[in-house]
Amino acid sequence: MKDTAASFIAKSTIKAADLEHRRKINFNINKYNAVVPLGKSQFSDVMLAREKAKNKKWDAIEHLDRYLEEFEKKITARGAKVIWAENAQEALDEIGKICKEKNCKTLVKSKSMVTEEIHLNSYLESIGVESVETDLGEYIQQLDGEAPYHIVTPAMHKSKEDVARLFAEKLGTPSGLSPEELTLVARKILRDKYVQAEVGVTGANFIVADVGGIAVTENEGNARLSCAWPKTHIVVVGIEKVIPSIQDLSLFWPLLATYGTGQKITVYNTIVSGPKQANEADGPEEMYVILLDNGRTNLLANPTAREALYCIRCGACLNACPVYKNIGGHAYETTYSGPIGSVITPYMSGIDEYKHLSYASSLCGNCTEVCPVRINLHELLLDNRHEAVLQGSSTLAERIAWKVWKTASLNRAMMNMGSGKMKNWVVNKVFKGWTAHRSDLDFSQKTFNELWKERDAN
Repeated sequence: MKDTAASFIAKSTIKAADLEHRRKINFNINKYNAVVPLGKSQFSDVMLAREKAKNKKWDAIEHLDRYLEEFEKKITARGAKVIWAENAQEALDEIGKICKEKNCKTLVKSKSMVTEEIHLNSYLESIGVESVETDLGEYIQQLDGEAPYHIVTPAMHKSKEDVARLFAEKLGTPSGLSPEELTLVARKILRDKYVQAEVGVTGANFIVADVGGIAVTENEGNARLSCAWPKTHIVVVGIEKVIPSIQDLSLFWPLLATYGTGQKITVYNTIVSGPKQANEADGPEEMYVILLDNGRTNLLANPTAREALYCIRCGACLNACPVYKNIGGHAYETTYSGPIGSVITPYMSGIDEYKHLSYASSLCGNCTEVCPVRINLHELLLDNRHEAVLQGSSTLAERIAWKVWKTASLNRAMMNMGSGKMKNWVVNKVFKGWTAHRSDLDFSQKTFNELWKERDAN
């Protein structure tokens, strides 16, 4: 726990002082902020749309078992195989078995945060399978040996000059290529990989229960190629991604596009409901859907924190968070960064190790304000702190300090006791957390209660 927290503090301290890093991410976030209002303009009442989406996700999560079973029944009827994975290792083992059966040497993979969560690329490398990211941002990050920086925009922290230098170093391209030229280089390399790959892996933005399909939304078309070109298609998706009906996509797809990238709708929107059928010419011969728990049922078991499972992974809370905008995504050292990551990671990966993330917040509420499904993120961050104490994750020194503080706060005589100088010493010298990054507090020499009594006496 201490090592994780200390590492976070060290990395965030460095990044917060890195003005060039902050310039890059704020440049990209400002471009996002400029276009989001255009996406919102498609809704006659955007708040009503958000409330409706929240209610749909409430229904989906409250009846998760029923909707997942309905999805399984429908998609298996069309020839897909559904695999339930309790944790990351089970998911990896199943993928490994499939790759071995198909004698897979090369695997193409579209953008998927859940495969980052289970560290799929590292696992595939360990079993001798080449895993190629086909999303341009993910491909850039893979070339650089880095994890995604942002839920939606993996290489947000890189400028076009950074990417040009990376391509020159890793791929031998001429230096100083434009973004258009860099994209064409990546496209040529990746198109060859699609032809070679025996297996394609995608995630899913939504699991559509009533039709037994997975819905994928994207801007580059790499997910369509990853699931349609190779003979075997593997979907890895968190169980919380379920929505009740295909009719709900008319609400969720525009909301995700608006709050994710500022678009009214993304370029490619696909529903995949099984492998190639007997009367179809295109598509994979086999399709596997891995439904991943990996700590999600820990959130489900908590009536308050359960709300975090409504998340549609748009990344809006990251773009709004003053902490994220200063320290960036990698400082969190988690798959999911920003406010939503700080809420869900302690449940998915352990409160003891990640409780510090719940304090990486100004509690300004901006994350809640921008969430398209209106998750009360800042309140859940407070609830996480409460849960950490209930589960015994607080230190003895912390418990003693708060006991003393509570006792003094409930006792007027103790609050009046001692001069402002003594209080300044206690807060600034004994409790050093405040002054580590702030100037000293300076208490009044007399409390308001004392001043009021003096006024009455006169």
